[in-house]
Order: sequence, then C-alpha cells, then structure tokens
Amino acid sequence: MLFSNINDGYLEGLLRGYRGGILTSTDYANLCQCESIDDMKMHLASTDYGNFMQNEPSPISTTTLYAKCTERLVEEFNFLKVQAVEPLATFCDYITYGFMIDNIILIITGVNHDRDTAELMEKCHPLGMFDSMASLAVAQTAQELYRLVLVDTPIGPFFDECYELDDLDEENIEIIRNTLYKSYLQAFHEFCQKLGGSTAEVMGDILTLEADRRAINITVNSIDSELDMKKREKLYPEMGLLYPEGTSRLARATDLDGVRAAIDAYPDTAACCPSSASRRRRPSRTNSTNSRSTSTG
Repeated sequence: MLFSNINDGYLEGLLRGYRGGILTSTDYANLCQCESIDDMKMHLASTDYGNFMQNEPSPISTTTLYAKCTERLVEEFNFLKVQAVEPLATFCDYITYGFMIDNIILIITGVNHDRDTAELMEKCHPLGMFDSMASLAVAQTAQELYRLVLVDTPIGPFFDECYELDDLDEENIEIIRNTLYKSYLQAFHEFCQKLGGSTAEVMGDILTLEADRRAINITVNSIDSELDMKKREKLYPEMGLLYPEGTSRLARATDLDGVRAAIDAYPDTAACCPSSASRRRRPSRTNSTNSRSTSTG
C-alpha cells in the first residue's frame, strides 16, 4: 500500500479530478440550448473547463472551439504521462500510437494528392506527433517509408506485414493503415491482458469492440474493390468477438447483405449496428432470402 501511494497516489488523485470534471447530462442539455458558440463559452466557463477560451475574440468559430478543446485534452494527457511510472507509462504510450498511425496516413495521402506538407502537419493530431514526421513526404515506397521514418518510431515493429508493398498508391496506403492498426490493436490487447485486473477487463471490451468495428469497416469499404478475399482477411485483427469464424464469414461477403448476415450471427456485435438490428425487426421476403443464401454460401 505504501509503494502504491508513492507511485500512483498523486496520479490517482489527478484522474479522480479529471473524472469529476467530465460534463454531466445537465451540462449537455444546457449546451443544446445555446444559440451560438459564444453562449457555449459562457456555460463552459462555469465548469472545470473554466476560461479556456477567454482570449478568443467573438465570434468564435467551430474550428477554434475544436482546437481549444483538443489543446486542453493534450495538455492534461501529457501532464499525466510525464508523471506516470510503469506500467502506466507504457499504457499512455499505447494510447498515442493510434494517433501516430492516423497522422502517418494523413501525410502520405495528402502528399499523393499534391498537398503542402506544412499544411498537412497542421492537421495532424498533437498526440500523434513525432520528430521525423516531415520526412514522410519523401517516401515513395513502403521500404523507404520504413527505412527513413518508421524504423526509429514506436510503431516500427507494426510494419512487418506491409514491408513488401511497392508503390504508395491509394490501395496500398489503405492496406498499410489497416495492417498497422491490426498489429497495434493486438499488441495493446496483449499488454492489457498481461496487466490483468480491471485494466484487462475494461480495456479488453474496448479493444474487442474496436477490432470488430475495424473488421466490419474493412469489409464494407472493400466491397466492389480489387482486394481479394485472402488479402481482405489478412487485414482483420486476430481478436474480437468476430474472430475467427465471424471474420471468415466477413471475408466471403460480396455485398452488404452478406455483411449483415455475418454480423447477425453475433448478437453482441449486431446490437452495435442499427441497420443490422432494424433489419431483423423488419425483414422483407426478398432480403431475408438474400441473407440466408449469403450466410450459407
């Protein structure tokens, strides 16, 4: 108990304070009544957000509101992170890896569409920034991307499965995105399970849901594309409620009816998909026949 207070007592107090400052349902109800962002600013001043927009001139834009809220989040997270000891320090690092992946894909995609690198850097999420990000603009192949940039970053080990890709065209960029996320989710899930306790329980559910969501999104987005069944299945995280039987069904889906049929076999996942749930409540003769034929095919 003594060592727990030394290592985690201060951080636990910080987190309890952060939790106590989360907006309540009453706060959100009041925000819904605001007619402008300036009205929202006045209401938020009475919460733990305080006067975080006091230096912003009226009228305040939605972009400014988003930027200031993000700045507040990043400031609090980074303060927590620099105070953390193991294993919380590594846990905080894992949280930032997802933002790193998104930033990498944002820059590569933008450069492919001849966007200015400085403009793209401004759009990157602050939690996913790292020193060699600007070098992403010169990479032309997956090998160069790894050698020039990712080899010295924490997400370098996640890059193994996409090292053989040649050109960084639109399809290969999406393959890199989903491959990196697959490895990231699996590594994060394994780390949390090793910690055990409430971390394993709570984060296990969160990461399981994210893995299933990504599997569904990959399937829907790759319908009518040149991505074949084997390549699609390799992109699915090897975890989650859908894995392995459900992801195998998703890999064979050729239309949205097939996707819904694969999801409907898993009530916990289907409950997260309104279109799938509503389909079960109001089935039509034609759609029901299509779903049965897809699931048995």
